[in-house]
Amino acid sequence: MFGTTKETEDSKKNVATASPSGALNALVKGTVIEGTVRCDSDLRVDGAIKGKLSCTSKVIIGPTGSVEGEIRCQNAVIEGQFKGNLYVAELLNVRETAEIDGDVTTNKLIVQSGAKFNVACKMEAGASANGTVKHFDSKTANDGTGTASKAVASGAADVRN
Repeated sequence: MFGTTKETEDSKKNVATASPSGALNALVKGTVIEGTVRCDSDLRVDGAIKGKLSCTSKVIIGPTGSVEGEIRCQNAVIEGQFKGNLYVAELLNVRETAEIDGDVTTNKLIVQSGAKFNVACKMEAGASANGTVKHFDSKTANDGTGTASKAVASGAADVRN
């Protein structure tokens, strides 16, 4: 009656070691990280990251935040600055204060009026659940006009000048 059983001890262990749902990691203004960052819960960046960021949840770049490099995540909200390659498995929300330069691959996209969105954007469903987007082999060819085109999985060409 008053003793513990193995079943209750095991259930307490599982609760203590499980990652908390709704947890938020935060990188505050004035903090700079260079290198690779990986996380399983949401991440809010108000400081700066230079390098690779891999998140199986949501990445939020606040108005004072900046990321230069590569981001792979499930969802993203950008209010600050981003430069590099961005791979979002589900929804990318670009707010009016955002400045984005680089290549973007996402499933769904919202760009609010006033945002600086200077990117090559590819919309494709088929991202995996861990925040990575499948990649296809591509070959660059010159069509004789000085314009290089890159073959993509759908057979269409991504033309860049």
